[in-house]
Amino acid sequence: MLKGIPQILSPELLKVLCEMGHSDRLVISDGNFPAESMGKNAIVIRMDGHGVPEILDAILQVFPLDTYTEKPVNLMEVVPGDTVETPIWDTYKEIVAKYDDRGAEAVGNIERFKFYDEAKEVYAIIATSEKALYANIMLQKGVVVE
Repeated sequence: MLKGIPQILSPELLKVLCEMGHSDRLVISDGNFPAESMGKNAIVIRMDGHGVPEILDAILQVFPLDTYTEKPVNLMEVVPGDTVETPIWDTYKEIVAKYDDRGAEAVGNIERFKFYDEAKEVYAIIATSEKALYANIMLQKGVVVE
């Protein structure tokens, strides 16, 4: 065990977060996301039994968001014509605002199939049991300045 590290962050996940460099990206996926097929070239970490918000909050305690890009956080856009509500996005924006002064301005949207294409290029995918729809989130790592 370590002091000051959220307990939800496993040794495997901490290692991956530490290995990532500036501009590397990761996806925290909902339970419906095809993590294994999208992550053929990525490290896939299973975090079954957990939801995206609790993992996002823990990661952002140790993971700087990229300040050199306008939207270092991206959500999978709702398909036009789909009537799904996405209240979880407000939760994500509140969590991001705790750790990044840009708050909701740091959060963008990516069209669903473009999100899949970009997910195939990320460093890691964290597969969760999140039940909310369109709950996938992509983070771009920044630089640790201290």
